[in-house]
Amino acid sequence: MKLSTKDRKRFRIRRKLKSNNPNKRMRLTVSRSSKNISAQIIDDANNKTLISATSNIKDIKNLKKNKSELSEIVASKIAEKAKEKNIKKVYFDRGIYKYHGRIKIFAETLRKNGMEF
Repeated sequence: MKLSTKDRKRFRIRRKLKSNNPNKRMRLTVSRSSKNISAQIIDDANNKTLISATSNIKDIKNLKKNKSELSEIVASKIAEKAKEKNIKKVYFDRGIYKYHGRIKIFAETLRKNGMEF
């Protein structure tokens, strides 16, 4: 099976995260489309999604915000839910996206709200 460039990049980043995981931290993945952004906190040991948030729900869509503001809203929701479950340290899995633009805004908002990665 031949993997695409995006898949190879995604697996390369994820492999680095999993190999440097002595503390068994959770993994925070981010995915974005041209209009929306979503994130999940995943427990790789049990293969379960613990927390998820997206900008594709009615409450957030009705706010009529631009894309970078949506990133801030979703990041604050994820941080809020993580505090409820006592998750402070995670690995930031940016996937195939560069640490730039909406992804950078997302990460900085998480740090402001108390997440460590």
